[in-house]
Amino acid sequence: MTPKDASFPRLDCPVRNSERYTYLRLNSTVETSSTRRPKYFFALDLHQCVNILPRLLGSIVETMQVLGPENCVLSIVEGRSTDGTYKVLKLLRVEIDKIGATYILTGSELNPSVGDRIKSLAKLRNQAVKPLMEHPEQFSPETTVVFLNDVSICMEDILELVHERVYQNADMTCGLDWTFVGQDPTFYDVWIARGMTGDTFFDIPEDGNWNSAWNLFWNDAQAAQKVRAHRPFQVFACWNGAVAFTAKPLLEHKVRFRHPSEQECFQGEPQLFCKDIWYTGFGKITVIPAISLEYTDAGARRIKDLKGYTSNWVGHEPDGETEEKIEWENNPPALVKCMPSYSSQSWLPWNETL
Repeated sequence: MTPKDASFPRLDCPVRNSERYTYLRLNSTVETSSTRRPKYFFALDLHQCVNILPRLLGSIVETMQVLGPENCVLSIVEGRSTDGTYKVLKLLRVEIDKIGATYILTGSELNPSVGDRIKSLAKLRNQAVKPLMEHPEQFSPETTVVFLNDVSICMEDILELVHERVYQNADMTCGLDWTFVGQDPTFYDVWIARGMTGDTFFDIPEDGNWNSAWNLFWNDAQAAQKVRAHRPFQVFACWNGAVAFTAKPLLEHKVRFRHPSEQECFQGEPQLFCKDIWYTGFGKITVIPAISLEYTDAGARRIKDLKGYTSNWVGHEPDGETEEKIEWENNPPALVKCMPSYSSQSWLPWNETL
């Protein structure tokens, strides 16, 4: 609850650029205090991750303070943890209540490592956003959902996701998540993410080797240039550790997280979510390469040292110039790579079975 508290080790994060994000709070309080409905919905599914909580929860609390706690809902689903994760989340309620935000903590015994992993993960994600789907009248129609994995993330990363969703008029924004399979960082969420070519972010041959992981967007020169310049670009699907997306398709009961149908390419629930929101008219999905994430504090320190903090890359336009706007493509790629496993890859229509 106190950003400068050093009782527990956590990733060091920069002091926020207050001017860049202040308008997000102003825009969120257009209604009177008696009729105001929350406009920011934070959703998380957490298991056995107590070590990351000081940074993860600390950044969420800082973000809510910027956006206005009265405009924010925090919904966390905890399951089966034995490391103290649940105890921390339970104790958090008193502090969240003090600042004036809404806190919803629920539990689940679902174990994605047993049985159908994608079906369990979809159920857990739906549980996290259940208040939106069951009580849409309680939320602003302009609500942004911020869905976070158990990542080491700074407040500026979260705020930039929200800012770019608003500024670009995007339906969904994602960062880039990384892992260390050796000395060099490797893009992590390659099974889910698909570019506007319909292909994976880097080439993986049928033997499953990641030798080309350094060569992101090898067959999409425009996307590759945007990554190098740390500028947003459109994709077909992403999740990448942290997302911000419009709540409208959930509030309107047009989509939900799901398992692939029997005749559909076997894929993860985040990729199916992107496929479904394209189908329902919410295809402005973008990656924000200025945001670099990892899943441990130690790994995040390395990533931030190598890739830079978000504030290193944003908000530095020369006087009189504005940030670059994405030129949106209205149509998704005709074919998207289906990759249920590395040894089984094919190209299928983006909207198969829909």
